[in-house]
Amino acid sequence: MVAKISIGSSLYGALSYNGMKMNRDEGRVLGANKIILPADGNIDIARMVENFNLFMPKTGRTKKPVLHISLNPHPDDKLTEQQYEILAREYLEKLGFGEQPYIIYKHMDIDRHHIHIVTVNVNEQGKRLNQDFLFRRSKKITTELEEKYNLHKAQREKISPDMPIRKIDPSGDIKRQVANTVKMVGMRYKFQTLGEYNAILSLYNVKCEPADGKVNGREYHGLVYFATDDNGKTIATPFKASRLGKFASRTAIDGRFERAKEKIDVAPTKRKVTDVIAHSTDNADFIAKLKEHNIDVVLRYTEEGRIYGVTFIDHNTMTVLNGSRLGKEFSANAINERFNNQTNILADTPDVATPIVVPPVEPTPDDTHSDTAQEPAVNQPSSGQHQHTVTQSVSDFGDYDLPIPGLDLFQPGQSFNPDEEEFRRRMQRKKKKGHRPKF
Repeated sequence: MVAKISIGSSLYGALSYNGMKMNRDEGRVLGANKIILPADGNIDIARMVENFNLFMPKTGRTKKPVLHISLNPHPDDKLTEQQYEILAREYLEKLGFGEQPYIIYKHMDIDRHHIHIVTVNVNEQGKRLNQDFLFRRSKKITTELEEKYNLHKAQREKISPDMPIRKIDPSGDIKRQVANTVKMVGMRYKFQTLGEYNAILSLYNVKCEPADGKVNGREYHGLVYFATDDNGKTIATPFKASRLGKFASRTAIDGRFERAKEKIDVAPTKRKVTDVIAHSTDNADFIAKLKEHNIDVVLRYTEEGRIYGVTFIDHNTMTVLNGSRLGKEFSANAINERFNNQTNILADTPDVATPIVVPPVEPTPDDTHSDTAQEPAVNQPSSGQHQHTVTQSVSDFGDYDLPIPGLDLFQPGQSFNPDEEEFRRRMQRKKKKGHRPKF
């Protein structure tokens, strides 16, 4: 049994998260201590907060008094709700929180049912409970409970260098899968912009968007992650980077951008792409031949089917490169001009996603500082670690329900895309000269 402990300051946030699961019929209350539960089962979050506050001091120095614990038995352990409740109460008793106010929830949002516990780590006198070696003690307790009740030994999955990255499985623990994907992509691949970062994430049905806003008068710049299906449709509540881990944060990803600039060598990828494009008859052939060299391509299309963005993902060198980084001849404009009569072929080719409606823009050779907010809409084959060509489109928060407490404080950030900006300026210059733009 794996126990995960989160220590925070928002009692309302922890209760709201579990209340959201109940509203979706993905959770239910199994029991509580010192908390009055309504007979009809309708949990009022504000009333629950009031119940907890009865056992907490009005003032205190503990800034993070809330504990949100999840207990995750092995998937092969099929337990009754009574057994789940017994495990939770005994766990809290051994941890030293048996006399605290708490609520026990059962979650059924994934096949592996599990328990969530909300409690507080201060007593009525305002004294903080013993948290020394909290996680070490928790591990010892779960081991004891496994032995006592003859449960399977469940260990937290460790990421190894040779572990394959897989697409999101909607039937599994989506949050854990997104976190693992983000962590492994960050550990293995080198990229320099948010657009390149999203290109590699899109192969595994994950995307991210910047989130900028203000909290208590202070500016906030973060990232929000989404799990998608093969068609790019969001399949779960988005996750703030802080819920996945520091490795997913804006600061961490920006740091990877900077470090990658010193490590990336474009020469190996350029040689292979140069050889492939010289022997390709059309766009589909180009994509297939690159695939043979273990290189994936992410293409972005206008509504007319014109390519305005191209990103190469070289799984041999573990680098993600916008086409123009390889040279002018590999920019989106150059690729489009070379295969400008292949739009119909692309539409009929199963390895290539159908073009999606996006703003008609066209890149220039220099997009080394592009940090676009455009996100991928994935349409990929169902098998294989690496996927064939995918397309990207602009997405916004209007399509998503954001029930995570506090997430509605933030709005998508405005990213600057030099490709789009240069294209707009070029069209304006032509208009001033009296020339009609040629497409």
